[in-house]
Amino acid sequence: MGHWETGFKNLEVWKNTKDLAVEIYKITESTAFNKDFDLRSQIRRSSISIPSNIAEGDERGTNNEAVRFLYIAKGSLAELRTQLEIAKDIGYIEKELFEYLENRCVRIGKMLGSLINVRSKCG
Repeated sequence: MGHWETGFKNLEVWKNTKDLAVEIYKITESTAFNKDFDLRSQIRRSSISIPSNIAEGDERGTNNEAVRFLYIAKGSLAELRTQLEIAKDIGYIEKELFEYLENRCVRIGKMLGSLINVRSKCG
């Protein structure tokens, strides 16, 4: 890694959410999602928003700003979870895949909550 490497790339929660976004992009390449541009687009935007807000908050330079963006990331995670549940209910993703993704999202939510707590205490 070069000298340009920034702090957010070292955060486990950022790595997890970036990997989740990549996985969501691959999953939404399926034929079912190709027929539903709106849901595919929204799921992708939500998934990208999570690591993007973690990165933006971390680069803002203050803990208060970081916490604000971590809460935005947590909101985007809730959006993604809702959209995945809708995708399952309308048959775009199988129940097993949904459960796998839901478990990942729950773990990420806990990681975000922990980071919010730590950064909140730092002022």
